[in-house]
Amino acid sequence: MAEISFDDFLKVDIRVGQITRAEPYPEARKPAIKLWVDLGPDMGEKKSSAQITAHYTPDELLGKRVLAVVNFPPRQIGKFMSEVLVLGVPDADGEVVLLTPDKDVPIGGRMY
Repeated sequence: MAEISFDDFLKVDIRVGQITRAEPYPEARKPAIKLWVDLGPDMGEKKSSAQITAHYTPDELLGKRVLAVVNFPPRQIGKFMSEVLVLGVPDADGEVVLLTPDKDVPIGGRMY
């Protein structure tokens, strides 16, 4: 992977959000869940589609804090417009595990 400068890193705006709503997305090509993420008073609520069904159900996601890239352009995922990219890493089987803060931090806080 190519090296980037610190200035390049600063261009990626990653924020803490809290999932306020989650629904199955059976119309997606790969199993996914529709998410509504509260990113605080400055950004409000944004939508995302995430392929996280191996480890999460919609009910258990409510209230969960996650990290999301907020400055990518919106992306059409089937009939759903995804406005942010919720971040995760693969487990040993390649299934997505969400990145979450391990302490109570304010919603909308920027990663640095």
